[in-house]
Amino acid sequence: MTTSARFFVWALDMIYFIVRGMSLKKVTVIGGGLAGCEAAWQVARHNLSVDLYEMRPHTMTPAHGTGKLAELVCSNSLGSNLLDRAMGLLKEELRGLGSLVVACADETALPAGGALAVGREAFSDLVNERIEAHPGIKVVRQEVQEIPDARPVVIATGPLTSDGLSQAIARLTGEQHLHFYDAMAPILASESINEERVFRGSRYGRGNGDYINCPLDEEQYHRFVDELLTAETIPLRQFEREDERFFEACLPVEVIAGRGREALAYGPLRPVGLIDPRTGKRPYAVVQLRQDDLAGTLYNIVGFQTNLRWGEQERVFQLIPGLEQAEFVRYGQMHRNTFINSPVVLERTLECRVGEGLFFAGQITGSEGYVAAIAGGYLSGVNASRLVRGEAALVFPATTMIGALFRYVTSAEPERFQPMKPNFGLVTPLKRKVRGKKRRYQAYSQRALRDLQTYLIAPSSSAQGYPRRAASLAQKDTGSAGLSKR
Repeated sequence: MTTSARFFVWALDMIYFIVRGMSLKKVTVIGGGLAGCEAAWQVARHNLSVDLYEMRPHTMTPAHGTGKLAELVCSNSLGSNLLDRAMGLLKEELRGLGSLVVACADETALPAGGALAVGREAFSDLVNERIEAHPGIKVVRQEVQEIPDARPVVIATGPLTSDGLSQAIARLTGEQHLHFYDAMAPILASESINEERVFRGSRYGRGNGDYINCPLDEEQYHRFVDELLTAETIPLRQFEREDERFFEACLPVEVIAGRGREALAYGPLRPVGLIDPRTGKRPYAVVQLRQDDLAGTLYNIVGFQTNLRWGEQERVFQLIPGLEQAEFVRYGQMHRNTFINSPVVLERTLECRVGEGLFFAGQITGSEGYVAAIAGGYLSGVNASRLVRGEAALVFPATTMIGALFRYVTSAEPERFQPMKPNFGLVTPLKRKVRGKKRRYQAYSQRALRDLQTYLIAPSSSAQGYPRRAASLAQKDTGSAGLSKR
């Protein structure tokens, strides 16, 4: 090839990349929940403009009550802060990565022992304030029913994705969505709790008496279970009955009770680590209440997700000592959640295998819980911005919690894929045995934070064009099958 011909080819390539690069300078994020807000923030941090679409308040979901960004519709707890807990490790990783949403949670934290609980409204208000004040982020209050052609796009519409967009995703991926059911716990007015029949305290003395504990003796417990099992539930619609699946970590309390008369006593009502100061003994069972707002006027019933009719909730839950006159400011309810078959649909970068420049984040990917949604928002937002800049996508080592979680989500057995929450069983095993679960989990966390720091400072190989593969370090992880399943 002559010099002039080579120059001509080079010029065409440069024009191609310049034009493509110009068309990719804006990123679209669909969904203003935890994942969408985190994704938008990470894109904007890289000096790119973002259109963040949120359909609320014009189009509401069955679970949301406001049009605010990052509204929490279930618990107000983001789980443990302890580093010997998977949720604690994942939050610490996200703090080190510069997560907006975790920072807002830390700033609006409530007393909750070793956990990170937030003032529901204060948290959402702060996320809204930070997102709307960023000059690179434009919030668009509009429902999106089709996947935009202009890429990159991050879909972070959560477990309550609208029917129109769900159908568009199904048409693109060729995969049917899977469904499961999630339930919300009731919230009570604190002034209606009978303080004479309850005591304050956290398990094993952690915190400063952050929980209100309602103790039950054996007779009270069995009466409560009997009434719970005979209480009337809200009937599911026909299509819901045909596809009824519950996620194990968020089962309705009546479903747990149906598994055996002692199931609740070994589940959400377990009394371990709690001593009633009035008797000096451990109760037979304990119902815990957790502060739900900064003012301390609201408390939610921990682990009491339910599908009971509202009148039945009052009748049955007022059998709990201390809640005889409880005023319910929000009843528990159950709603359908939707997630994609990520092992078939997604790369570990969270980019869609059949749609270049299309990323997914949050619970729609099959990750479970608030913090996992934030982590997915971080990963998708960063990788969407790296795509624009022509840089290799990030895939974190599976020795970290964020890396292990999305390794699982994108490489699990597709036929049996179910939502997964962060847990130490997902991470690459330690090279040496460590006795004792707590010490072993602490060792996992120490390694994870060390490896995360090493990964972040390691030079990433610059990719040419529009990379589809992850940075080299993460490709060395054991168990990384699924990175290239095209």
